[in-house]
Amino acid sequence: MATQSNKVALVTGGSRGLGRDMAIQLAKKGFDIIITYHTNADEAGKVVQEISALGKKAKAFPLDVAQSKSFDAFVGVVKKSLTDDFGTTQLFALVNNAGIGTHTSIADTTEEVFDNMVNIHLKAPYFITQKLLPLLADSGSIVNISSGLARFSYPNYAPYAIMKSAVESLTRYQAQEFGIRKIRVNTVAPGAIATDFGGGAVRDNKELNDRIASMTALGRVGLADDIGSVVAFLCSEDAKWVNAQRIEVAGGVHI
Repeated sequence: MATQSNKVALVTGGSRGLGRDMAIQLAKKGFDIIITYHTNADEAGKVVQEISALGKKAKAFPLDVAQSKSFDAFVGVVKKSLTDDFGTTQLFALVNNAGIGTHTSIADTTEEVFDNMVNIHLKAPYFITQKLLPLLADSGSIVNISSGLARFSYPNYAPYAIMKSAVESLTRYQAQEFGIRKIRVNTVAPGAIATDFGGGAVRDNKELNDRIASMTALGRVGLADDIGSVVAFLCSEDAKWVNAQRIEVAGGVHI
């Protein structure tokens, strides 16, 4: 397996669920890791311990991606940590993963819910990437996390899904603009995953779980560890000629 010796990857929302698995899989791929968490410092600490047990360095920092005014201070923390904790001045990979779900019809969506989705799922990856760009190494990698819901439609997911559609457009524009520095930008779009995301509905609601599994070629819903290895691949030099792509990791749902 190719390794990324002394290269640091940053994963937003890395304390649980998909982000946790992405961070661990990146560490297994040879990266040192920075994760962010919103409120759960204990879970973030456990991820740091798991990565340390793999022989890689890791740090966790709080970040509320809904608060764009905090991004400059966060970048300062990352810059200092790169030097003090990792012995480098650069990030090699950035994974814009942090997010929350919402479940509401268009008719019932409040402006507050809509604006929160914009802030978390679109404004955050746009401006976090912009502000981290000076720290990102030439020939580095960015992975933006979208959703299968950007391709197919389920009731009551519009405020979430349309932001993810915008993220996919953002990926293409970032790939075009950052190509001069040989920075690759790709989208990973998970299908339905059995985690605590969205209140754990896919994990805990057997009827929903079975229904999605019945519409999926591989006959089940996704698990967190179905996603992290794909993200780690895209961040690594194994994917050096993969750029501006949307990879749906969903087991073949709604083919």
